Amino acid sequence: MDLGVISVRYARALLKCSVESKVEDKVYQEMQTLAESYIKVPELRRAIDNPMIAREQKAELLKVAAGGKVSKVTERFISLVLDEMREKTVQFIANAYVTLYRQQKKITRGKLTTAVPVSAAMEQKMRKMVESRTNGTVEFSTEVNPDIMGGFVLEYDTYRMDTSVKSQLNNILKQLN
Repeated sequence: MDLGVISVRYARALLKCSVESKVEDKVYQEMQTLAESYIKVPELRRAIDNPMIAREQKAELLKVAAGGKVSKVTERFISLVLDEMREKTVQFIANAYVTLYRQQKKITRGKLTTAVPVSAAMEQKMRKMVESRTNGTVEFSTEVNPDIMGGFVLEYDTYRMDTSVKSQLNNILKQLN
């Protein structure tokens, strides 16, 4: 069976169970933390995939990777995944859950890149603009990148607005060549 299909099935079941238990927001945070843990700590995958490590130790590792004190739903989910010997799919299930949750709650991820730090008011203004265009809420992050020299780059969904000085200079240079 395809890894993607398995991951999505488990993620859908986890989302359904977390919604019924009214802890979907907590599980969302835990699944985000778990997915980030796999990225930040590559040894986690090796430990979870290692057949020499006991199931109980894997369960504790996954709980810690999901944020430590996890909800009962996440605890049961980890137990189920390990019982079914699907530990190799945990990272994919966590990512699938995050995606399904965002779809259900109409959450869009947005990113604002500027050359210098922006005020909270400006960040809020950009967030509101994206929310009005997407008819949902936005998980917004900001990044300072002095390489763009000025202006900003706003990204969300498949949309990208680049008003940076760097890109404008590159456009002028292309026109001159």
